[in-house]
Amino acid sequence: MGQVTVRLGSVAGMGATLGRGSGGASVVVDRPAGRAGGTGIGFNGAELLGLALGGCFANDLHYAADALGEAIERLAISVTVDLDGEPLVATAAVMTADVALASGGDPAAVIARAEAGCTIANTLRRGMSVDLATARGA
Repeated sequence: MGQVTVRLGSVAGMGATLGRGSGGASVVVDRPAGRAGGTGIGFNGAELLGLALGGCFANDLHYAADALGEAIERLAISVTVDLDGEPLVATAAVMTADVALASGGDPAAVIARAEAGCTIANTLRRGMSVDLATARGA
């Protein structure tokens, strides 16, 4: 079993939040300009959900191709997340993938293997618990 921890913190003088991964990568999280102090310089939660799903699938496409002795020459992924309700929740997501292999072969087996192993897609399909450990004076 593994574990991943990310950290998020305020960006001084801005309404945005900076998220950092364990490997040092970062992403800006924000709200649209003019909404609850947002500046529009980062991704909102629904966009991050779509990016997590599509990004995980993109990585898994490369892993799957490698495992099958192939290489990805080009890929394009689009993710649409449907939102509804109050409070607003994601109700569905649709991914569209356009994959070209360096060999020129049919990518169907690579796509199927990547979909079967996609951590975020499998998590969303099965659900997971989300708990708030502390909520005091961050």
